[in-house]
Amino acid sequence: MNKTPRSSAVYSRLLALYRSNPREGLVLLLMIAAFLLIYFIPAGTERFDNAVLEAFRLTNWYAREHVILCLLPAFLIAGAMATYLSQDAVMRYLGPDASKPVAFSVASVSGTLLAVCSCTVLPLFGGIYKRGAGLGAAIAFLYSGPAINVMAVVVTAKVLGAEIGIARAVGAIVFALVIGTIMHFIYRKEESQRSITNKRGFAGGSSDKPMGIVALFFALMVGILVFANWAAADSPVWMQIYAWKWPITALLSAGLAALLVWHWQWPMLPMLILAGIVAAFAVMMPSIPELPFVIGIGGLMLISSLRDQDREWAVQSWDFAKQILPLLLAGVFVAGFALGRPGHEGIIPSQWVAAAVGDNSLVSTMLASVLGALMYFSTLTEVPIVEALLGAGMGKGPALALLLAGPALSLPNMLVIRTILGTEKTLVYCALVVVMATITGFIYGNWW
Repeated sequence: MNKTPRSSAVYSRLLALYRSNPREGLVLLLMIAAFLLIYFIPAGTERFDNAVLEAFRLTNWYAREHVILCLLPAFLIAGAMATYLSQDAVMRYLGPDASKPVAFSVASVSGTLLAVCSCTVLPLFGGIYKRGAGLGAAIAFLYSGPAINVMAVVVTAKVLGAEIGIARAVGAIVFALVIGTIMHFIYRKEESQRSITNKRGFAGGSSDKPMGIVALFFALMVGILVFANWAAADSPVWMQIYAWKWPITALLSAGLAALLVWHWQWPMLPMLILAGIVAAFAVMMPSIPELPFVIGIGGLMLISSLRDQDREWAVQSWDFAKQILPLLLAGVFVAGFALGRPGHEGIIPSQWVAAAVGDNSLVSTMLASVLGALMYFSTLTEVPIVEALLGAGMGKGPALALLLAGPALSLPNMLVIRTILGTEKTLVYCALVVVMATITGFIYGNWW
């Protein structure tokens, strides 16, 4: 008879204690939740242990294959955008008040020429957005870079069939334009205010160099990024370029160094010393081309940081690196734990995925879009993955949905976009990609 009043009194005291110091109560709840998670974690089971190993293996592979060759030059380009790119030029072609057909066309074409993965495009997206690009144009650039990859479309058509290759190309182009337009329309008032703020004053200086020289400066850096990451593919022309990727990269790097000496007035002696060190390592260790590559980037940033007029380049590049890199690595680790590497198992069995997307229903297509949005695909790897899933019984509609959502989004990609755009815009963008991929895949799977 007295148990209920006594329990009520204890509950009242606990509630009063929580109200007096809610932060401590929240800490206690988090500690209890963390303890229970660790206590009941299925350590020792084959699937869990393998998923943990897959998380480390995917993160290790990402660090080896993408951080040095993809992200470091991308950070350099993004830092240079924030430092040397004229705000007037960005506002004229990509700003909120620019002609929308011109802005979206320029953004889509610029992104297409890069042919990068969903993570490498992030520093570049952050650079043009920070420099004053309108939200719609910046989003079109963000989607088009990894999605409208000309070689990926060609490989898709060759491996999976011309029908799905054409559907992917058309869908990706339309997505970039439609998603950019919708984002602009939703946040048009906020973008108008941002445009006014940008016109009043802008952090970071504008370049005093001629426009042609600045364009050549960025073209050389983008060329280094593209050719250093040129991947092998089943195409004679593509493989011919692949065989010469490092000589071409070295030639472009020499051109960049010469431009910095002659037009940025960088001292000749430090640049010659840096070139000698890079060349020595390239000759002594030809099997590890990443080493001279990272030495060259580190040397450029060191020289830049020692020059008052160019120190901002190093500062801006470092800001992008410390903002983006930790989130990317954490996101890749989680993606590896959940889904594993291509061809390997994570905590979620691959047969579950194949069974869940085995027809062209709306549910299967939506699930393929969501899974594609969470998984990490490096450039061209989505094609063999989809080929394997089609062989396991995946429907063509879900396959197209995965090809449209997967390359443009990933869990690491979402984490970084949130730091640039905020939670609300990131959720809207991701939802638009998933919904449009689902609708397109569903129509394709059921009517074609």
